Formats: sequence, structure tokens, C-alpha cells
Amino acid sequence: MTSQAAITESIQLTPQERQSLDQQVRYETVETLPMVWAIAADQFSDTPALDAPHTHPTHTVTFRQLWQNIQQLAAGLQSLGLQPGEHVALFSENGPRWFMADQGIMATGAVGVVRSSQADDAELFYILGHSDAVGLIVEDQKTLKRLGDRLQSFPLKFVVLLSDETPEAELGKPILNFPQLMEAGAEQSLRETSRSLDDLATLLYTSGTTGKPKGVMLTHRNLLHQINVLGSIVNLGRGDRILSILPTWHIYERTVEYFALSQGCTLVYTDLRHFKRDLQQQHPVFFVSVPRLLEAIYDAVQKQIRQQSDLRQRLARSAIATSHRYIQAKRIVEGRSLEQPSPSPWQVAQARLQMLALGPLHAAGDRTVYRQIWEGIGPDLRQIICGGGSLSADLDTFFEIIGLEVIVGYGLTETAPVLTARRPWHNLRGSAGRPILHTEVQIVDSQTRETLQQGQQGSVLVRGPQVMRGYYHNPEATAKVINADGWFDTEDQGWLTPQNDLILTGRVKDTIVLTNGENVEPQPIEEAIARSPFVDQIMVVGQDARSLGALIVPNVENLQDWAREHQVDLPPLEFQDDRPGVVEISDQYSALHDLFRQELNREVKDRPGFSPNDRIGPFRLLTTPFSIENGLMTQTLKIKRHAVTEQYGETVEEMFSRTD
Repeated sequence: MTSQAAITESIQLTPQERQSLDQQVRYETVETLPMVWAIAADQFSDTPALDAPHTHPTHTVTFRQLWQNIQQLAAGLQSLGLQPGEHVALFSENGPRWFMADQGIMATGAVGVVRSSQADDAELFYILGHSDAVGLIVEDQKTLKRLGDRLQSFPLKFVVLLSDETPEAELGKPILNFPQLMEAGAEQSLRETSRSLDDLATLLYTSGTTGKPKGVMLTHRNLLHQINVLGSIVNLGRGDRILSILPTWHIYERTVEYFALSQGCTLVYTDLRHFKRDLQQQHPVFFVSVPRLLEAIYDAVQKQIRQQSDLRQRLARSAIATSHRYIQAKRIVEGRSLEQPSPSPWQVAQARLQMLALGPLHAAGDRTVYRQIWEGIGPDLRQIICGGGSLSADLDTFFEIIGLEVIVGYGLTETAPVLTARRPWHNLRGSAGRPILHTEVQIVDSQTRETLQQGQQGSVLVRGPQVMRGYYHNPEATAKVINADGWFDTEDQGWLTPQNDLILTGRVKDTIVLTNGENVEPQPIEEAIARSPFVDQIMVVGQDARSLGALIVPNVENLQDWAREHQVDLPPLEFQDDRPGVVEISDQYSALHDLFRQELNREVKDRPGFSPNDRIGPFRLLTTPFSIENGLMTQTLKIKRHAVTEQYGETVEEMFSRTD
């Protein structure tokens, strides 16, 4: 390992990281995750741990009650014959009982196999069989009925409902509801089991953007590493209220929730319906987000601005434009500009002068505009962590302008998940941050696998205590991603800055190869085009074509406003929930075609690092948004490229054949 090679390792703490960690409760002597809650019960006792304000009746659980419930539920599972090391499937959505079941399973020494109850039936049955589950816990009677008689073909010892409903199915095996399970647990004490850091804690099947799901084996060491190091990035304390909106069974939300609860925070369960109101009424200081969620917040802010008088609209947009220039200059002065990573003394002096000139205007914008925007989002918010995808530069800058700290992290299900993260004291916008403690990142040539020099782009490899044991029942797939030296291939591409910030540039499998031999990364182009107010979602296509193309879900509301203003007729744009649809743009609607052609050309050309190969040729407007429900997005709201390609295969083929 040389200082010039693109390998960086985070072993030593910076003074800021040490200070942040020293303020956190540590669990370095704990060997299994459930023992964290025994310590937390003693430390935080009657502090609310879980708060479900939207259940009927509402439900709040203190830390002392949480640990008691986990033990009681675990004893109930033992009464049903569950043994250490056996697997239990848990198909449910967010809620206090999910958390109790998740940790109750682990407390018996068993392994939880978690997935959304809303997942496709075929996927749930595949997971149930592939994981060798001996028990099944489902959200409610509705989920159980959905799975139906097919459950009889699985060697299950028991089935449990997390609801109070009376089980109605006849499966020839014990079926209990939640109260019955807890009653069974109250009649006996939890038998202690001997478990270690390297024992399997959970089996999590990747929803993935490509291919069949694989069972990721995560150990107690993987999960406890995250709990013990995330305090160097996020500083949380007893009583801080944290919103839970992402799927709690997904490792990203799940790990951050484990960490937040380990610090005595109160987890408040919300959903998309209540999210905006809960940001105001539940007074959260923090929440975990994905880019799509921040896009929705940004769109809501823009909508509010458009509803103001013309004068107030002009003032708000002028203030934001001025602050944008101020922020760009400030980044150069502070050495946090990816556009100018090595500015000359003259460029720094110019940027400093611009900061001095624009500073008072930015401060005025903060007093008159940005504070109201922040309060409109969530008056008590201190910080947002964003992961699960790339955050566009425009969104990054917007939240920096209004003063709301967004910490971007990077990781995968296979890495439990956090590998790198920005820090509040070193928030390099556009980066995925620096490696977290005890984590190595290496950049290698995609073909030769030789380590590249710092600044050169290649495949991102990682090594650390958070890397999975492997894929369940799939040694071949494991060997493909983890080499003999323990390096895990993320299948992402990127490069490292001189300050060891990771810059991601795309997914290896997402790369589009045009007929001229050029390789094009679609993600940065999609992010640029998504800046258009008329584009809600986009997927760039073009494998083996002469040029790139695009499938676009339009922003119907903004498009209708534009049509009224310009007195233009629009074709039918109604969204269809159950089937794909493509907008037919005939000569009658040439103005609509011209609008999108103009938007595509401008946004792509204005993108930093523009190449002629980035230009979008043919495009089609879709009437059906990509969503979790129609199988075109993952639970963390990333587009499933293979699913969209399959769904719209004929459309793409027709689009390029007509162009050719």
C-alpha cells in the first residue's frame, strides 16, 4: 500500500471524530445485538424508545418496557420450539412490534429473515424456501390470507401474527397472534444462549435493481461495528426524536435506528401520508432519507414559492440565485469545491472577494427567506442523513443554502451498510464522504484489478468489519465479490480525492455501451435532466444503440401550468396504476415535443464534464410513474433498470428503430 495509490484507510480518529464519539454511549464489550437493549434499559429506563402516534390507540414504549417485551417475545418463540441458529422469516412493515420481533428472534439465538409484507408473493415464497426458515411472523391476517394454503408445503414449526386478530387459517401447525405469543412468553423465562460476534444475526434478501434477490448474511459483528462508529458522524442523545419513514427492515434504515436507539433517542414511526405533518408536530431533530424523499421536499418548497405573489416569487428566486454564487465561492475558499479542487491563489482571492460582496445578501436571504423555508420543512430539524442513491448537485446546494445540514453516506446491504460518509466539519458536496472507522477503500482497474493512482477512476473495493459473511447458499456469488484478501467488490465506480473523499461516478452494470464503442454512465445524466421542472422521473437507455435515449415520467402539474400559460393543448397524461402507458405525441402536440427537446438539450449540455455522447436522441413520455407497487422501484426508491427495460422493451426498440 503506497501513499500515491488510491487506497485509503480510516483507522485513526480525527479530533472532531474523537470528540463526537466521546459524547456517545459505547457498546464495545457487547457480543450480540440484543444485549445493547439490556444496557439501554438500564441507561435510559423510562425514556420513550418507540412512539407510534398513528396507531389506534397510539402506542409508546419506554426503554425498560422495550427490553422486557423483547425478552418476553423471545421466550414465547422458545416455547414454540425455536432453537439457536434456526431461521425465522419476518414479513412486516414498520412499527414497534416489528422491532420487538426482530430483536426477540435474535435474543433466542435465532436468525431473522426480513422482508416487506408488500413484496410480491413469488418473492416471499422464494425467500421462505431459500432461507430454510422454520418459523414465520407476518404483519396481519391479510398477509397470512394472501400467502394462503401454500404455506402448508413449507416445514414451519409455527406462524405468528403481529396483530391482535384471531388467526383464521388452518395450516396444521400452531398459529398465534401477538397477545397469545406474549402470553406464552410470560409463562416461562428466556433461556440464555451462547452466541458470539461472528454468529449470524440476520439474513436480508436484496431487493436489488438487477436479477434475483440474494440472501446477505450479516453477523452481530457487522451490526455492532456500525452502532459503535456511527457516533463519529452523527451526534445524537437521550430524548432526541427521530422520524422513521423508510422501510425498517432495509439495512440502511434499520442500522441507523439501532444506533439512534442505542443512544437513548425516541423513534417516531411515520409514513408518507403523515410525514410532512410529523416534521412539524413530532419535533424530530433528525431523519434518514433517500434522494427521492428530499426531491419531494424540494418540490413542495418550489410549489409554495410559485403560490406567492409575483413580487415575492422574484425576491425568493433572486435570493436563492445570489446565495448560490455565495456558496460556490465559499466552497472554493474553504477547499470544498469539486469543480475547482486545486484553485490557484488568485482564484481563492477572487472567491474570497465574492464571498465578502455577497455575504450580506446571503445573510439577508437567510433572515427573510431561508429560515421560513427551514421552519416550513421542520423547525427542530438539525440534520438529515441521505443514502440509498446519489443526491443531485442542485439538491445538495439548495439544502446548503437554506442551512439545513445533509450528511450523505454510502454503503450497500452487503456492508451493513455504511462504508463512507461526509462529516459536518468536512461536508464535501458531490462526494460520498470519507471512510468510516476501521474501513478501507481501494480503487482498482476494472480489467486488470491493479490499484490505481489517487484521482484515477476505477472499481471501488472495500474491506472492514462491516462486510458480510457472504451470500446464503451461494458460494459462487460470494467468491465473485469477496476475494481471498477480504476485499469486497461494490460494483460501483469512483475515485478518491487527495483528502480521501470518495467520488462515485456510476455502477459497473449500469454502464451503457453505444455502437461507437463509447461507454456512458447514465446516472449523472439522469441527475442533470431531473433538474428540469417538467421531469419527475427519468431512465436513460441506449445499450448497443447509436445514441442515448430516455424514458421520462413528466411532472404533470408543472406541465399543465406551462400549457395554460402558453395556451397549448396537451395529450392525455393520466397516470395508470396497473399498466404501462406511453404518451402519443403527434404533430398536434409538437409544442410539447419541442419543450422536452429543449429541456433535454439544455440540462445535458450544461452538465459539468459534458461530452457529445451524453446527448439524448429519441425519448418517450410515460403515463405510469416508476413505483414500488408496480415493481419498477426498490424499497429505497431506486429505479430497477432491468424491470423497466423489460416492461418497456417494445417501446425502447420502437423508439430506436424509428430513429435509425
